[in-house]
Amino acid sequence: MKLFTLLMFISSLLLADALTSKPFNAPEFYTMDYDKNTTGLVRHLKIYKAPKWAAKITVRNGKTVYFSSPKSMFEFYHRPGKWFEVGVKSERDFSEIVVTDYETLKHINAETAFYVYGSRATSPSGDDLVALATKEAAEKFSKAYSGKRIFKFDEVSDALIRLINGRI
Repeated sequence: MKLFTLLMFISSLLLADALTSKPFNAPEFYTMDYDKNTTGLVRHLKIYKAPKWAAKITVRNGKTVYFSSPKSMFEFYHRPGKWFEVGVKSERDFSEIVVTDYETLKHINAETAFYVYGSRATSPSGDDLVALATKEAAEKFSKAYSGKRIFKFDEVSDALIRLINGRI
């Protein structure tokens, strides 16, 4: 009976761990492997000079594309055909999208990040979207730096990027 109870206890622990674990394909951390020669695709700026603004998109064809800011990353995301040499036809061709949390400098999933629009913080690309890992961090940053609005990834439209770029 003691053996049965012990086995049941161990089984329940394993089941609880399995239920709270992430799927095998979900990375626990994200990386950006750039060096002093890596330049952003859209604005051709050196990525290492402003690491808190760095972003990247990994494409299913194996290419990795770096950006000098979230704004540049979204510009490519919404209009990938403009850079035909990358070989992207639509967002379905992207396998991973990563941005840098402005405050912690950790690389985070761009699709779960929050973006502050209209703050006093400017990137090497000019007015930009500040990427932060949590809504609470975005609200705190927005308040401290006079941000106008907070967006989730799927709320950042091509029209917003054109507005920030002064093209509307």
